[in-house]
Amino acid sequence: MQRSRARLACLLLALVVSGCMRTAAPVAVIDNGSLDAVAYGPVQPIRAVSVATTPAPPVYSYAARDEPYRLDAGDRLRIVVYGQEGLTNTYAVDAGGSITMPLIGAVRARGLTPNGLAAAVTSRLKNGYLREPYVAVEVETYRPFFILGEVAAPGQYPYVPNMTIESAVAIAGGFTPRALRSSIKLTRMGEAGTAQAVVPPGTLLKPGDTVVVAERWF
Repeated sequence: MQRSRARLACLLLALVVSGCMRTAAPVAVIDNGSLDAVAYGPVQPIRAVSVATTPAPPVYSYAARDEPYRLDAGDRLRIVVYGQEGLTNTYAVDAGGSITMPLIGAVRARGLTPNGLAAAVTSRLKNGYLREPYVAVEVETYRPFFILGEVAAPGQYPYVPNMTIESAVAIAGGFTPRALRSSIKLTRMGEAGTAQAVVPPGTLLKPGDTVVVAERWF
């Protein structure tokens, strides 16, 4: 009996030594939140992508610009020098941008306001002609505006205060059948130079403006 027990003990020892009774291998524990990473790879953070957009063209609100009126060639002015009938008269701004008065000769008017021209004439008269001249200038007839492109009768027309592009088109005989009514370009000379913009038909005009009505292709 004792020999049988000894043989059984030796057999058990041999099994352990041979590796039949092995320790379980460690098991990797996966967090539920990282299962997607195991299946599809690491999740990259989402970055905001900026979408390039075409910048909108600047909008010129001509009706909102309350600039003082600037004189130019084609304006006819009523200049009053109080107490001086020989100097009081109607004067036209010539192609060179000047008016010509008795005694003082040519006075540059282009780019000046009516008040600015009155100050220039006053200064010239005080220089050896009159002691205390009082001068007033007002516009008697404004220089014309121009309308070109797809209108029945393009050309040059007299300006009337408070005109709009719509009324200018009517004066020029209306739109032609090929007119692109949504694309009306206005060119205007201002204090900062020449400005151009596509404007709606209700835009107010100023003397010297040029209106161009484009042609549609379909």
